[in-house]
Amino acid sequence: MKIFQNVIRRCLAAAAGLVLCSQTALAAGLMTPKSSSLPPLEIKQHHVNVTIEDGYAITSVEQVFYNPNSAELEAIYSFPVPEKASVGEFTYWIDGTPVTGEVLEKKQARELYEREKSQGRETAITEQDEYRTFDSSVYPVRGNQEVKIRLVYIQPVHVDHSIGRYVYPLEEGGVDEQKLAFWNYNDEVSEAFSFNLKLRSSYPIDTLRLPKHPQAVATNSSPQEWQVSLANNSASTAAATLVDEEATNTVAPQATTHVIQRLDTDIVVYWRHQQGLPGSIDMVAHKPDASGRGTFMMTVTPGDDLARIEQGRDWVFVLDLSGSMQGKYSSLVEGVNKGLKQLNPNDRFKIVLFNNSARELTPGYVMATPQEVSHYTQQLANTPANGGTNLYAGLQKGMRGLDADRPSALVLVTDGVANVGVTEKKRFLKLLEQHDVRLFTFVMGNSANRPLLDGMTKISNGFAMSVSNSDDIVGQLMLATEKLTHQAFHDIDVRIKGVKVEDMEPTRIGSLYRGQQLIVFGHYRGDGVADVAISGKVSGQPKTYKTRIAFPETADLNPEIERLWAYAAIEGLQDQIDYLGEDSDSKQAIVDIAREYGLVTNYTSMVVVRDEVFQAQGIERRNQQRVQQEHHARQQRAAAPVRDNRADSQQPAFQQPRATPRKGGGGGSFGVWMLVLLPLLWLMRKRVVSK
Repeated sequence: MKIFQNVIRRCLAAAAGLVLCSQTALAAGLMTPKSSSLPPLEIKQHHVNVTIEDGYAITSVEQVFYNPNSAELEAIYSFPVPEKASVGEFTYWIDGTPVTGEVLEKKQARELYEREKSQGRETAITEQDEYRTFDSSVYPVRGNQEVKIRLVYIQPVHVDHSIGRYVYPLEEGGVDEQKLAFWNYNDEVSEAFSFNLKLRSSYPIDTLRLPKHPQAVATNSSPQEWQVSLANNSASTAAATLVDEEATNTVAPQATTHVIQRLDTDIVVYWRHQQGLPGSIDMVAHKPDASGRGTFMMTVTPGDDLARIEQGRDWVFVLDLSGSMQGKYSSLVEGVNKGLKQLNPNDRFKIVLFNNSARELTPGYVMATPQEVSHYTQQLANTPANGGTNLYAGLQKGMRGLDADRPSALVLVTDGVANVGVTEKKRFLKLLEQHDVRLFTFVMGNSANRPLLDGMTKISNGFAMSVSNSDDIVGQLMLATEKLTHQAFHDIDVRIKGVKVEDMEPTRIGSLYRGQQLIVFGHYRGDGVADVAISGKVSGQPKTYKTRIAFPETADLNPEIERLWAYAAIEGLQDQIDYLGEDSDSKQAIVDIAREYGLVTNYTSMVVVRDEVFQAQGIERRNQQRVQQEHHARQQRAAAPVRDNRADSQQPAFQQPRATPRKGGGGGSFGVWMLVLLPLLWLMRKRVVSK
């Protein structure tokens, strides 16, 4: 039977490949002429090197483009903003020599770029397009010649239920249709593609998995050191890609290299730590000068001591009925029907629909009897999807009439961004603050409005989960179900005494759900052993974890920690601006931090000009020096054994082992929305293929 199933699967993949050959998916990490009348640039080479260690990932993307046009032109390089990532380096090769960009205030950087361009000199600029992309303009791209660039970004890496996840984003999210219609996309690599990832972990890893790329070659020199590689030097077929997607998903050292050509599929890497590892507090610090200020990153992995919840609650499903949902609406209806049938007898549900406006499908809450479920899912099936996305109206309607005597959860299902009615983030945050309800949502796609969705879930003490089309959707839903079936650790506060600590980020932590990690950044002065207390509430009762950890006198192997702190500080300031409105002090604070630590933000950009122009303009090469320092530290770390970053070994903060997914992935009423989202997300996963 298994052999027969594999044959059928491969036949279906091959058949689908015949359709795919004539269709184009939207990709990112591309360079296009600014003038849409010209053919797109050819991607000759695309090389990615990722190092994950000490709780964060460093991604280096190096690409070579070829201008097939005879004319000299200006081109734009576009790359999705990865989650929690800070761009630390943009390098442009001028006359065969790499020149690293410097960060200036946005207006100043743009003026310098335009001045150099008008004089016909080589220049480049990287700017952030809101929450969507890093857009880099490059001039000149000479006719029938190549241009080479490198982008390096750094991001924290969270482990959830002892499972780590890294995403290399390649899919264009597709939420800005006007922008997509303007550009001609070329997402094929003509010469060479490579993706190499090195994973070094303080804790042993028992397996590693790429859901969309099981053809990856993986090796491990020890349970704490793994390497993954994907490479090609020739073309591939869409049918082969589909066959790989449906094949076995566990990476094995004996796997063979497979050809990759298209850059329209995210690369998602999962790794799973060995079972039975202790809850822990890990810390990495950078303090090159004993008398100066140090920077630290503390990672808290709680023990599994949050109890399972058995009581019933009210469920409010806020469902997107806009035109973009047409292709997936029938599966959404089927999922709602199956999900509602799993509710406990003491659970109630309410369904709210929104497109240009919002309305309740149910007359308030209804009990989950078979008759009510059948009645309202039939009504849902008879309602066509059309119109825009008035997200605010949907949320507002969903939160109307909440019962203060019953725990409530709001499940938001949408694949778009707010484009009708209220769209200001501040209004959404204030709306959530007025109600005692937990908001749970998935952040779907590389162009989803993560800042808005993350901000809303943070205000409501809920959570958001990022989902790529290349994710193991079932696995992601299992992790979400585990969170909803257990108590949460709320109103968290971290106190450190004995060593002077300042500038801790985030300033507002909120809640931790089962399996989640907490990452805290800060500065410190001096050194020595400090008392650490992590306090909060579980079901209204106070709970505190205590330990003692050592802050080193000097540490120089992790300079990237400084950029990660800076990103967290800027994120906090931006949240403040979104909530209270822009003020000159907050804006200037972002500019000052971004310039000092070399980060691209809404108010700063990274510009590349010739070295002599930097000198003539009196622009310090601070970012160039920082990049060189980081490169040197990476070389030192690579040559040394894997470090043990656990900081609470002498006095463990947690008595229980860390959480791992339980067999079955939860269930009951708390698993109902998983069933609702599963068919919808599966179709979203296929959305790129169908374009």
